[in-house]
Formats: sequence, C-alpha cells, structure tokens
Amino acid sequence: MAQGRVESEMDASESEPAGDVDYDKFGKGYASKRQSDPRIERFVHQALGNAKVVLNVGAGAGSYEPSDRHVIAIEPSVTMRAQRPANRVPAIHGMAENLPLEDQSVDAAMAIVTVHQWRDLEKGLQELCRVTRGPILIMTFDGAAMNRYWLSHYAPDLFEHECRRMPRIETLSAGLGDSVEVHSMPIPSNCVDGFNEAYYARPEAFLDAAVRRSQSAWSFVSEEDEAQIVKHLGDDLKSGRWDKRFGEWRSKPSYDGSLRLIVSRASGRACAAG
Repeated sequence: MAQGRVESEMDASESEPAGDVDYDKFGKGYASKRQSDPRIERFVHQALGNAKVVLNVGAGAGSYEPSDRHVIAIEPSVTMRAQRPANRVPAIHGMAENLPLEDQSVDAAMAIVTVHQWRDLEKGLQELCRVTRGPILIMTFDGAAMNRYWLSHYAPDLFEHECRRMPRIETLSAGLGDSVEVHSMPIPSNCVDGFNEAYYARPEAFLDAAVRRSQSAWSFVSEEDEAQIVKHLGDDLKSGRWDKRFGEWRSKPSYDGSLRLIVSRASGRACAAG
C-alpha cells in the first residue's frame, strides 16, 4: 500500500529539514520526554473510530499510535525515526505534502503536533484528504490561547514566535472540509507528554535542559536568552516569587490551555478530491 523507502534507504532529500526545525539536530533524546499521555491518548483513539488502517503523518517516535490497528508511519527525520521503539512499525521517509500512498487507501489519518512543521500546509491537508476515506485527526496548539500560560511572562519572545508559527485553527478546519469538530483537550497536571504546557503545575521542570530540548520552541531562542530565562525562573522559584504570583497553578488538576484536537469526518469533505 505504501510506496516508498523504509528508514535504511535514504536519498539526498533526507539531508534537508522538512520544516523550520531540523529534528535531525534538535530531536536527539526527544522521545525520552515526549511520551503518549494515556488520558490524551484515549481522546485520539476514540476519534479514530473503527478504522483498521491508520496513517500517521509526521509520526516522530510514534506517540499516540494505536497498537491494535495497522499503522503506516511517515516521518522525514532520520533522528526521529531512529527513536521509534521496537513495538512501533518502522517509519517510511516522506513528507505530508507528497504522501507515498494511493487515493483513499487508509481508513483514518492522524497528524500529531506536526502541522506547524509542514512546508506547504494547504498541500499537506489536501494530501491527507486524498489518501483518507475516514476520519482525519490533527492535534495542534491554538496560538491565540498560548499567552494565558504563565511561562509567557518569562519567555515572551518564545511565545510570540510560537503563536506565529502555529496555523490558525480556522485555517486547519477550513482545509479539511465542512464536517469538522474542534475539541479543547484538558491537560492533566502530571501529563507525561512533555510539551510546553504539560509542565504548567511543575515549573521546576524548565530548569532541566533535557525538558527544553524536547520542545521545539526553544530551538528559536539563543543560548544567551535561554540562559537568562532559566536564571530568571530559577531565581524566582528559589526566592518564592514564582509561587507568590503563580502558585495557584500547582493545584490545578488540569489545564484547559491551547491543546486542540481537530477531527474531520469523511462526510462533507470537499477536499477529498484534492
């Protein structure tokens, strides 16, 4: 069904990053902090319905892939493909804008925290619609909701950049046709998927360089600026200033932040014809 090369077969195009972050350089150790959170995973798997063949675009190390269905994983980064655990299928080299699949060949498709990396968003959405006969799931972040997070006080430039690079929810929805649902995903306080807002109740985590390395936003911050942000936060945590201003965040059992799950049903999908 999938036409293309598996991980061991490489060509010159693999030396070029697929988006604005080079995960072959930045993605080392990424999978150690970015695990599937079981509560978020339930939402994702429920939205897949009864699909038996599932395409995962921008699959990375395999987070949120179902284990009880046939998965086709597409991932452009060699480094990210190498981090896929043994219980995941090997990923095929490829990009969203040119999927190596036939029309309407998969039951469902998922794109988990990847659309902001696509070179051509419109083309990537068209490709998802072309190859998928059932639901399409996109997990992403709503840039309009990011600045509510306390970390924006310490790293305003980081969040300004993140807001710009995240596609608008309205744009993604429009690109997937008429039958689209947008769900706000509650983030649990002990979320094991280490994206930025996952640590809303655990500010000390950002003092760990490994945590920051697992969040692509930090790749746009200079080493000097990153050091200043970390020092500012560390000083405030040590002095108690952080808890005086933001301490209530520690007691939130969940946070309704910027995480969104967009689900497109096959009915009313005008983009299916490409």
